[in-house]
Amino acid sequence: MSFTRDMMIRYTFTAKRQSFARLVSRASMLGMVLGVASLITVLSVMNGFAAELRDRVLSLVPHAVIVSSEGALTQWQSLAIELQSVPLVKHVAPFIDDVALIQSSSRRLGSQVRGIDVQAQRGVNNLHERIVSGNLKELQSRPFTIALGRSLAGQLGVMTGDVVEVVLPTLSVTPLGVFPRVRKLLVVAEFEVGSSIDALQSYVSLETAKRLFSRGGIDGLQLDLGSPDRVAEAIPVLREKLRDMPGQGTAPHLTIADWRESQGSLFAAVKMEKIMVGVLLLAVIAVAAFNIISTLTMSVTEKARDIAVLRVMGFTSSGVMALFLGHGLLIGAVGIAVGAGLGVFLALWISEIATLLEQLMGVQLFDPSVYYIGRLPSELQWGDVAITTCLALILSVLATVYPAWRASRISPVEVLNNG
Repeated sequence: MSFTRDMMIRYTFTAKRQSFARLVSRASMLGMVLGVASLITVLSVMNGFAAELRDRVLSLVPHAVIVSSEGALTQWQSLAIELQSVPLVKHVAPFIDDVALIQSSSRRLGSQVRGIDVQAQRGVNNLHERIVSGNLKELQSRPFTIALGRSLAGQLGVMTGDVVEVVLPTLSVTPLGVFPRVRKLLVVAEFEVGSSIDALQSYVSLETAKRLFSRGGIDGLQLDLGSPDRVAEAIPVLREKLRDMPGQGTAPHLTIADWRESQGSLFAAVKMEKIMVGVLLLAVIAVAAFNIISTLTMSVTEKARDIAVLRVMGFTSSGVMALFLGHGLLIGAVGIAVGAGLGVFLALWISEIATLLEQLMGVQLFDPSVYYIGRLPSELQWGDVAITTCLALILSVLATVYPAWRASRISPVEVLNNG
């Protein structure tokens, strides 16, 4: 066994080989290094982008909402208390949702206007942490005030302290005709998440929303479950809770939806993109792995006389096959190990490396006004490393089978007679 191992190492690393065969062997190893390192690094960067997107988008999206199909909820406080008793529910906050046109002196844009209880809202999202101008508390203390997304405010050409007009989706009948209802609101705060939400969302107080949209109650309740990942566990429990509540058996008007219904397609697209990029980069590893076929084929041709001598010395055909299988796997394993190490290093330090390149080259790789981020995010997941190395090893094994089998079929008699 030790003799076979020594022969594997000698065939893999010895310098006494034809220069072209040695070049192909090194190229195969280098290709494996680059393929594995690239796949690990790119998957980590995509994980970083997905995590960044998830944190930004879900920072203002409640984990779940409960709404009524029969209009506004008037006696919602008792429902909130019942839901709060469910262990999976951390916080409950009321809301009113509607759409309106917000206009300034220069532009008019549509917006999703949400009425909130500012204090209760702190429990279901981190809107208060996203304020970049003004004071969110003024929504509650001053009537007819509004908080705008930073992008929405920029497109309207307004800032904190300015007044905007909100064109409501209802009509007023006057002696002069029918006109849309318009209300002036004072901008008291601007928030910024770093996603498309900044250009679409705006907030008012719950009382202001009731007066603007003529609501007698609220539209529903927002639920915080501690983590977006807990919705799969919590939703069945909450549905069962709603069915067991008094009145729900005869009037099942309360329905529950979670963030996956409103944002799930976005994250599914990101996940599919990661899979497709992984498959494409896996092709690079496959090319490097099947280069091992060329390396071993030339090695078998070069070592034909050595194989014949080994067979005469008592080596079986299966022993020769094992020798060249080990030879090919050693080439692949060295490339995979170095590539995995390089990939992990790049995944952990790619953000700093990108920043250093920006400073040296004097360019900005990611414009925050376009990409909403100013750095290259990366999140190393060891599962990606394990899958990448396992797939690379499998491809290396497949690439070594035919040349090793061919080596085992060499006839020592023919080789020695021709020699």
